[in-house]
Amino acid sequence: MRKIPVSILGATGTVGQRFVQLLDGHPWFEVVTLTGSDRSVGMKYAEACHWVLSAPMPEWARGMTIVETDPKTVQTPIAFSALPAKTAWEAEAQLAQSGVLVCSNASAYRMQPDVPILLPEVNADHIAILEHQRKRREWSGGIITNSNCTCTGMTIALKALHDAFGVEKVFAVSMQAISGAGYPGVASLDICDNILPYIAGEDEKVEQEPLKILGSLNGSEIKFAPLVISAQTNRVPVTEGHTVCLNVKLNSKASAEVAKQVMSAYRPPEVCRDLPFTPKPVIRVLEEVDRPQPRLDRDFGNGMVTTVGKVRSDPIFDLKFVVLSHNTVRGAAGGSIYNAELAVAQGYV
Repeated sequence: MRKIPVSILGATGTVGQRFVQLLDGHPWFEVVTLTGSDRSVGMKYAEACHWVLSAPMPEWARGMTIVETDPKTVQTPIAFSALPAKTAWEAEAQLAQSGVLVCSNASAYRMQPDVPILLPEVNADHIAILEHQRKRREWSGGIITNSNCTCTGMTIALKALHDAFGVEKVFAVSMQAISGAGYPGVASLDICDNILPYIAGEDEKVEQEPLKILGSLNGSEIKFAPLVISAQTNRVPVTEGHTVCLNVKLNSKASAEVAKQVMSAYRPPEVCRDLPFTPKPVIRVLEEVDRPQPRLDRDFGNGMVTTVGKVRSDPIFDLKFVVLSHNTVRGAAGGSIYNAELAVAQGYV
């Protein structure tokens, strides 16, 4: 197939760089436009971008000129957004109105009733609300989002359990990598030899977004899943990979062994099983008593696989386990690319 031209919005930041890296050699998409802030517009990408990833900057990106984020300069069918939330609110809407499908990593539109938070292996059917969004807002393009990076892995694990047993209550404690704060992110004197038990707005996102993702699509509405999540989020001195410790109360009792079998056997919907970024397997369950660990497990499946370990019975609820997900791949840029693949496969582009 001829590759679809795409843009990356906010290409110089941490997530923007991850988009550049992951789209290098993508079988469906070709990056033709990179946008940035006013201070970088007109500069070559290699000059404007302080590259922080271990993989080298792709050669095709080095000489590309940064342009402003505007419908006059972004005229591709798809745009991947790594914009800050405040900037995204206006810029993404303008592009959607002009005919661009914006696959956004920003939080600006996630909780809007007509905007899906997509995890294709969980709720691929929610993409159908894009039709109502286009009619309601009179957009020829649209906006689809991926979830907060902490929600991603835990929601995928909860989906498998929710389908099999029903999930009633969840207590979640996160240990989030510093890359989630962007660059330069958290000051070294704050995070070295330390844990920061507060991330602005994060508890609320972890408590609310999974309810929408796990909910059911009813025509033009998404009915939230009837479960309760209590979250405490923390920043820890790890570079990549968000770890979440979960205690889960089920509607129907299940042993740890059965729960592990259910999570290991979970498969994505048929419509997304052959997409380039579909994780294989969706959930990897480890038996080692000291896993998952970010350094050892975050890159499995090119960073798209959710890893689960320490699945045990819980004396207060029913189950407890640990989930690890690569925050800038599955929880950010890779997730948006996966969403775009689903949109193409379903005929929305």
